Amino acid sequence: MIIKALSADRTISWVVASFAILAIVGLMVPNWVLNGTMFGLARGLAVLGLLVLWRTGLVSFGHALYFGLGAYAVALLEKYTGVSDVFVRLAVALATAAAVGFMLGFVLRNHRGIFFAMLSLAFSMVLYGVLIKSEALGSTDGFSVSQTTILGWQPETKYPLFLTIILTGVVAAVGMQIYFRSALGHLTTAVRDNEIRVEYLGYSVAQAIHIKYVLSAALTGAAGGLFAMALGQVDPDSMVNWTVSGELVFISILSGPGSVAAPFIGAVAFEFLRTFAFELAPHAWQLIVGGTLLGIILFLPRGLWSLIERLPMRQERDRE
Repeated sequence: MIIKALSADRTISWVVASFAILAIVGLMVPNWVLNGTMFGLARGLAVLGLLVLWRTGLVSFGHALYFGLGAYAVALLEKYTGVSDVFVRLAVALATAAAVGFMLGFVLRNHRGIFFAMLSLAFSMVLYGVLIKSEALGSTDGFSVSQTTILGWQPETKYPLFLTIILTGVVAAVGMQIYFRSALGHLTTAVRDNEIRVEYLGYSVAQAIHIKYVLSAALTGAAGGLFAMALGQVDPDSMVNWTVSGELVFISILSGPGSVAAPFIGAVAFEFLRTFAFELAPHAWQLIVGGTLLGIILFLPRGLWSLIERLPMRQERDRE
């Protein structure tokens, strides 16, 4: 019954099919494209976490905190224990971010709007300050991350890691789609629209936001861990600085909130947009990226996903 219900969900079917095609395409592309796609998909997982909060009406400018926690959890796990297995690394990254998110959630769940955004940014910059001042945590240089192993097997290429990132993305996207369709998931938009009515219905708004915040933190921590494994390096500026949080918010706007698949599409698009912008204009690539964001806000306020929603084939399926 569960499998039948999942297969009947068009979004889940579309996500699984798309990731399966991407896995096949990964066998035929050059390494630089494979690396860029891995970076994009990892960031997409973090943006999926932001999507949970965005649908609740909350914007976080400090999710680099959890992205960095996941990345540093992977690096420190290797440094002090020598563990390089991808599944252990991923589990530790996710658990570390979820634990910190659970603790900070007691504070953040009571704030809204700009206060929520700035408080989350403040926590992120506290971690950034600790990292750059602590030699034990790598200071400004950070740590290198060795090539990931899979159940004791040392692959010769990064393609197995690419498949692991794809598998993680599928599980996360399907899981969040199921969550959004659940009773607690439907509270997402209800909390955004009218918190008082939600309280009158007998639900705790603070508790609902706390759960969503922990989910968001866990997804972002997993993203940071995968990004560190794909990049092979962690350092405060590329993992925890406020610019990382800004990139995640940028991708959220670029993607749009319409689907659990949108964050991955937007993140991969952002990765290659930045790559080609830097190639074309090394000293003005930020202008190209910023202009793209401005165009998205003006002409595609619901992000790139709104273009997919306009496709004739998709519109025809939605009418069925």
